[in-house]
Amino acid sequence: MRKPALWLSLCLSSLVLTLSLVTATTLNTSATPNSAIAQTNPCASKNPCASKNPCASKQGNVGGPLAKQLQGKPVVVDIYASWCAGCKNIAPTISQLKQQYAGKVHFVVLDMTDKSTISKAEATAKQLGLSQFLAANKSQTGSLTIIDPATGNILAQHRNNPNKSTYTTVLDQALAKK
Repeated sequence: MRKPALWLSLCLSSLVLTLSLVTATTLNTSATPNSAIAQTNPCASKNPCASKNPCASKQGNVGGPLAKQLQGKPVVVDIYASWCAGCKNIAPTISQLKQQYAGKVHFVVLDMTDKSTISKAEATAKQLGLSQFLAANKSQTGSLTIIDPATGNILAQHRNNPNKSTYTTVLDQALAKK
């Protein structure tokens, strides 16, 4: 009677050990690409819903002044994809911003949903002077970037941040300078 109980105990222990090793290997393997992404892209986030925003207040330049049709008003660039949960999260905020700043701010949507929309977005970016910016940020769906069109300077950049006041503060400051 004792031998079957001993064998059962050994089998269960082996199963638990095997599952532990598989889980540890899977977690270790999946962690490698994320850390590599985070090192090459400061806006990459392991958890896009995290309260700390790796893109917040990111300074930089999009490669120079933007196209003539964007001059005179701050530009809000939305890196969008229909499958992006962050995009759905910030959609109400974008809608409110468009209503509040109608005629005062340019809104540009660069759609990364699929090959055909990416191709259109790349053409739009080229036409507007945003090619370098799109190349560096195309994987950052769910991000909003506010740009000074005269200089190409990034005034603010946030990913999956539905807090409207974060954007209105920057936009109001940019509009006050005009």
